[in-house]
Amino acid sequence: MTDRAPQPVDRQLPTEESRDLLMLVREIAQREIRPRAADEEETGRFPREVFTLLSESGLLGLPYASESGGGDQPYEVYLQVLEELAAARLTVGLGVSVHSLACHGLAAYGSKEQQAAHLPDMLGGGLLGAYCLSEPAAGSDAASLTTKAVRDGDDWLITGTKAWITHGGVADFYTVLARTGAPGAKGITAFLVPGDAPGLTAAVPEKKMGMKGSPTAQLHFDGVRVPDTRRIGEEGQGFTIALAALDAGRLGIAACAMGVAQAALDEALAYALGRKQFGHPIADFQGLRFMLADMATKIEAGRALYLAAARLRDAGKPFSRQAAMAKLFCTDAAMAVTTDAVQVLGGYGYTADFPVERLMREAKVLQIVEGTNQIQRMVIARHLAGPESR
Repeated sequence: MTDRAPQPVDRQLPTEESRDLLMLVREIAQREIRPRAADEEETGRFPREVFTLLSESGLLGLPYASESGGGDQPYEVYLQVLEELAAARLTVGLGVSVHSLACHGLAAYGSKEQQAAHLPDMLGGGLLGAYCLSEPAAGSDAASLTTKAVRDGDDWLITGTKAWITHGGVADFYTVLARTGAPGAKGITAFLVPGDAPGLTAAVPEKKMGMKGSPTAQLHFDGVRVPDTRRIGEEGQGFTIALAALDAGRLGIAACAMGVAQAALDEALAYALGRKQFGHPIADFQGLRFMLADMATKIEAGRALYLAAARLRDAGKPFSRQAAMAKLFCTDAAMAVTTDAVQVLGGYGYTADFPVERLMREAKVLQIVEGTNQIQRMVIARHLAGPESR
């Protein structure tokens, strides 16, 4: 084998501050995240202390305004931070992305009073968030959700079940989409629900193929009382809020996918340089050299795609189509790259002694979360050809 350490990604960052930020992230990843990733994923341990450290380091609210406790960083910088974290451990990178998704509704649609009351703790006060849209019978068809919120004086009573909730049962707050009106997208409203609200319980976490350290659980709302002051936006505006959050969140998934893919390429390259067969490193053989070249090309292309979409967002331009393209391409690329990484390592790649088998299992979920890749193709096609006629 070789002692060759993976080279840091050569990133084009806009400011000296952002370059210092990436150095901090790499230091935390190398010292606090990567060394424990394999063991903690195998045992299913959630690293809450890592999220506390990230909050204390100013890394949980990067794309939000400093006046609310955020980091004032453009999305193109925030996403590259996510990529670095996901390369060290997807549970952490994806966890930061989900937390940012949970903060989006209040940051973009909340009143100034709501933002002042809640955002500082959400963005930099050690709290961890989760996002509650999906239900057991409402996944891709999210507008058909049935969790209800009923008026009771100055409060709302929320009843129903949410499913596939990342950080379910461990989050300090949940952004919850519930039905307050007629069926369909226009009858949905968003709420900010405390994690310890009476009547809110979490089921046993799902047993998953990968990301075992990240709890994914159903949440049961049994008449959970939420004051109207925790309603985000107007009544009936919830689905609009949800879609806006998902556009941004899909870029987070794309960045995480490139982190996982980069980690897999690094492992495959180090192995290929150190493993000898027929008297030569296997990296000398053209078949493997071409595989490595294709893996690296997919990663560079995916990274360029998500950064181009992020720059549109930073410029205040529409980016929904590009976000769907980035999520689709990057997550498909991550699945392909991690599969090839296992192949490069051969039998060793199929064992838990090497990280590529874990990276391959983790890559799969990225093609599913925050809109399956089939849904992304529908989104892209609608931008190109308009809605389906049926």
